[in-house]
Amino acid sequence: MKKTFAILCMVMCVLALLPATGAKETATSSTTDLSGKIMIYTSIYPDVIEELDAALAKKFPTVDVEFFYGGTGALQAKLAAEIASGKLGCDMLLVAEPSYSLELKELGILHPYKSAAASKLEHLYDADGYWYPVRICNMVLAYNPEKYKKADLPNSFKDFAYDPRVKGAVSMGNPLTSGTTLASISALKDKYGYEYYTALGNQQVKVESGSVALTKLETGECKIIMILEESVLQKRELDGSKLEVIYPTDGTINIPSTVMSVNDKWNFNKNTKAAEAISEWLLSIEGQQNIVNGWMHSVRSDFPTAPYDARPTAEIMKNTMPVDWAGTVRDRDVMRTRFQEAVTAKK
Repeated sequence: MKKTFAILCMVMCVLALLPATGAKETATSSTTDLSGKIMIYTSIYPDVIEELDAALAKKFPTVDVEFFYGGTGALQAKLAAEIASGKLGCDMLLVAEPSYSLELKELGILHPYKSAAASKLEHLYDADGYWYPVRICNMVLAYNPEKYKKADLPNSFKDFAYDPRVKGAVSMGNPLTSGTTLASISALKDKYGYEYYTALGNQQVKVESGSVALTKLETGECKIIMILEESVLQKRELDGSKLEVIYPTDGTINIPSTVMSVNDKWNFNKNTKAAEAISEWLLSIEGQQNIVNGWMHSVRSDFPTAPYDARPTAEIMKNTMPVDWAGTVRDRDVMRTRFQEAVTAKK
């Protein structure tokens, strides 16, 4: 199986409750009857893509799967250009959060598929089968216990923006390019109002990549950062880092990242059968193990373990800050503009 992925460097409706399903989940007996090519656009980190790449090569040896990587903003820009041209360059998408899935469904681009794993999913998915959650990312806070005491730092998202003790020494991602950060500022806006963005600007928050923020946390330049849990867990396991996660007292922001297939009118390789099989594998116990190995939480209610060094999934779910996904689609441009005006324009 030939696999490649390119690094993209470009600037880029109501949720249904879990329906009952009578489908019985069964393991795919054979995948050798599948063939052809599949192009997957994704915002999953490249090192996790590499693991999925190897796993898919073993599971689907007769399918040529290619990954194209980019941040959410870059992928959205690429897809917008392709939609305008009348043809997409992909067959599947693995994106950061559900609001973009809602948008693509409304545009008539997605292929509906009833997954046999649906009854095992613990999170919301599209009742018509147009998209499913495939991994759970958690937006949290993080600090360096070798530099600062947890008791002397904000332990909530609210205090992250308002505590004067950390002014000028805080960092977060960019909602213009990151889907998970956009989801987070949507949840925070709903809970605390647009005044929260103003507070972030007054706090002199740095807007930068997770890797840069983690480095600043290790050196002590930053006292606390808003970041995805998986980024800290990865650093702890691979680098032996002492950085620690703070699960915010006002609720972890729980972000289900979605998988979608493109319909035959728009898809690139006309290989819907293979796309369905790959989606089903991603939602299976075997596929979810690769997700958890990538420091993200499983979407299945029957998956036995959390990622390395993470708080158990069920425990995290007891205290989460809700995200209005339909509202995120509706208010996306306004939120980005208000964030820029309050935060980045002050730099």
